[in-house]
Amino acid sequence: MTGVPASAAGGPSGARRAKGRASGGLTPAAGRALAREARDTAPGDSGDGRARRAAPGPEEVRPAAPPSPQPSQEGAGTAEGQGSTRAPRGAKIAAAAVDQASVWNIANLLTMLRLLLVPAFVMLMLADGGYDPAWRSLAWAAFAIAMITDLFDGHLARTYNLVTDFGKIADPIADKAIMGAALICLSALGDLPWWVTGVILGRELGITLLRFLVIRYGVIPASRGGKLKTLTQGVAVGMYVLALTGWLATLRWWVMAAAVVLTVATGLDYVKQAIVLRRQGIAERKAALEETEE
Repeated sequence: MTGVPASAAGGPSGARRAKGRASGGLTPAAGRALAREARDTAPGDSGDGRARRAAPGPEEVRPAAPPSPQPSQEGAGTAEGQGSTRAPRGAKIAAAAVDQASVWNIANLLTMLRLLLVPAFVMLMLADGGYDPAWRSLAWAAFAIAMITDLFDGHLARTYNLVTDFGKIADPIADKAIMGAALICLSALGDLPWWVTGVILGRELGITLLRFLVIRYGVIPASRGGKLKTLTQGVAVGMYVLALTGWLATLRWWVMAAAVVLTVATGLDYVKQAIVLRRQGIAERKAALEETEE
């Protein structure tokens, strides 16, 4: 005797007999219980149906799916601490506001001041016919402030990470505007030959245009000669703005001559750098194209 109930001795046939008894003299609930017992204890290939039912084979094991996370008020409050990478809508608006406010940093404010000093310088320079020493001294003060701020705004922007798109555009415009206004006023008053103004302004505008033409190949860095040129131009123009006489008037002529020489020399050097940079860029593009074709 194996202990298998008689109703289950015939396997599936035993289950049918159990169902027959359940529909006969037993109550429906008792019949369903006997039928389930017959199915559970029916012998299979392994010999013990109850054991198979209690311990399913490896192929019958299904890994439980991880529960899907349910949003909750507590989880939303601690999303940042749990490493959530999705920024809330309010954070994006705040970041945009910070970027917009960064335009009003100290470096850009100095650049704006330099732009405002351009018309002030012209009015002071041409006041009372342009030959009053007092007005010329005030014009020199405005020009000096503009040149000094030019030295500080770029340094502050690079040191404290205040570089903005506005500063990249407005800073070179302010530089050319104050220098151009001073040269044109001096030539209009007869204090400086027009050819000097033409050489300096032609070089500045030409190099600026050249930088834009070769920017697809790279950036032409500012050289030490270019910085020395800017300093010499500022000193020379400042000395011409002042109503100097005697040996100081002679000295300013030599300083302006040095500024013109540096202007031409550094301009030619920038042209050379632009040509080399363009050739290198074309060669690199050609090599990259050949590699892609291979």
